[in-house]
Amino acid sequence: MSITDKVMGKKEQKPVETKIHRRPKTVRKYERVDHVLDFLRVIEKHGDKLAFSYFDKNRKVKDMSYERLVRRVKRMAAALTEKGYAGKRIALIGETSPNWVITYLAVLATGGVAIPMDKELEIEVIEGFLDSVDADGILYSATFNGKFKNAQENHKSLSLFIAIDPDEAEAAGKGVISYKNMMGIGKDAVKAGYEFPPVANREGMCEMLFTSGTTGTSKCVMLSQKNIFSCVTSAAASVDFNPDDRIISLLPLHHTYELACMLAAMDYGVHICINDSLTHVMKNFKLFKPTALVLVPLYVYTFYKRIWSEAKKTGQDKKLRLGIGVSRAMTTVGIDKRRELFKDVLEAFGGNLEKIICGGAALNPRMIEFFENLGIHIYEGFGITECSPLVFVTPYYARKYGSVGPSVPCCQARIDGEYLNDKGYHEGEIQVKGDNVMLGYYKNPEATADAFTADGWFRTGDIGYEDADGYFYITGRMKSVIVLENGKNVFPEEIEEYLGDIETIAECAVIGRQEGEVVNLTALIYPDITKYPEGTEMGNIKKDIEKSILTMNKTLPTYKQIKIVEFRNEPFEKTSSRKIKRHLLK
Repeated sequence: MSITDKVMGKKEQKPVETKIHRRPKTVRKYERVDHVLDFLRVIEKHGDKLAFSYFDKNRKVKDMSYERLVRRVKRMAAALTEKGYAGKRIALIGETSPNWVITYLAVLATGGVAIPMDKELEIEVIEGFLDSVDADGILYSATFNGKFKNAQENHKSLSLFIAIDPDEAEAAGKGVISYKNMMGIGKDAVKAGYEFPPVANREGMCEMLFTSGTTGTSKCVMLSQKNIFSCVTSAAASVDFNPDDRIISLLPLHHTYELACMLAAMDYGVHICINDSLTHVMKNFKLFKPTALVLVPLYVYTFYKRIWSEAKKTGQDKKLRLGIGVSRAMTTVGIDKRRELFKDVLEAFGGNLEKIICGGAALNPRMIEFFENLGIHIYEGFGITECSPLVFVTPYYARKYGSVGPSVPCCQARIDGEYLNDKGYHEGEIQVKGDNVMLGYYKNPEATADAFTADGWFRTGDIGYEDADGYFYITGRMKSVIVLENGKNVFPEEIEEYLGDIETIAECAVIGRQEGEVVNLTALIYPDITKYPEGTEMGNIKKDIEKSILTMNKTLPTYKQIKIVEFRNEPFEKTSSRKIKRHLLK
């Protein structure tokens, strides 16, 4: 039975309503932006406010104001023009940095096409992608020094290599120019009268993005300035940022979710601090003292586990549980002492953390409730690269735990399906139409045609439902659905959510194992051995986890219960946005 089929004989039932958690609305202090020059005009108004704080190569903190940022964008745009690369296709690769953001905006401002690249890919794959989109130039960080020698000699289209921090050998490479020299060229050109050209076509291609390829394939998404900045404005309208916020950028900038949130934060004039290494995250929290974070669920789960691990290590776990109970009781009667009750926990995040924007994958609602009890609000959203990426954001003033919220202002969404789920709502594919929807896939008309319905709606490939209040819920991916022998559909993401509540499991994935006519739900488990006393035998660890899974099974319908458990000796391979590559699971 397909997911869009009706369940035969299933009676209509009264829909299950989800509680709305309300809080006062705040004043929205942002400006609508329609294109890159509009955006630069707005952020330049922030003047000497800090745009970025970041580490130099000696790990000394440097600052950059919004005024200086815009000045540098203009210089880079002028330099690209002087070098003959205005309107060209320029790739960007490397760690998050102001230089990356400056060059990205400069490329757009010259009428060019920016191509953000995943720095975790093999160099041969990177070169192949750049070849497939006829890239003209590339900006790269010091970690790529020496890695483009082959491209400098043999690549069919690349002729400009901008090295952010070249060493002596790199500076001598064919077609290589340092970022510093580009700034010098641009400074002279601006003095000579360079001005940004007008935006000729905000609906033409200005960005090319490669999908993450969690299912084994990667396509090149084409976006326009209309796509990008409608999404930025919608994010600014929907997310509870304010000009006094300070955020730490943790996710890679080639990921359109992080980039869109960063641009929206810049619209507000938020102070953005750049994390230099995952090993320094907690240290950087204490240094920068963020008020907000933009995360994927894996980080939320990691922080959750770290909080409980530290509490148990110091013998404070019972006190933490008691505090959560007291916090919940007090807030129900209008008394909020959370930041006092959990001062020690909050200090680990710098002491000022108030909110987390979470997207990229489904988040267990229990995480939202847990952090809410501590005084940290989590606002969940949903996006997809093809939609620039924002589609849904749960309203900060009216949240429903487990929902990604209604569609954002730049688009509308619908459910294509007749399956009546256990909540009493029709479930099916989520489809989107609006200013944020891509132009199509580059040189792939077949895939582009397949991605849209006959009446022009983009098919996300995600399954979910919409409740009576217009809030959407994500239940799984069409490509990952497991069809059982009795015709029932199981979404592995749902079962993985339950498995994620077992603290002795570090990572997990659920697949369907075909054995004759039967499909067995199989849990692939990477244990968290740190939860056991040192020296505990692996056999005992496995037995303990299997026992926990059996307990979990008792809470689930029979057809959703795990039948087979298989253990792994190493973590799952993931994309740079920390999603498990499902096509590699066997």
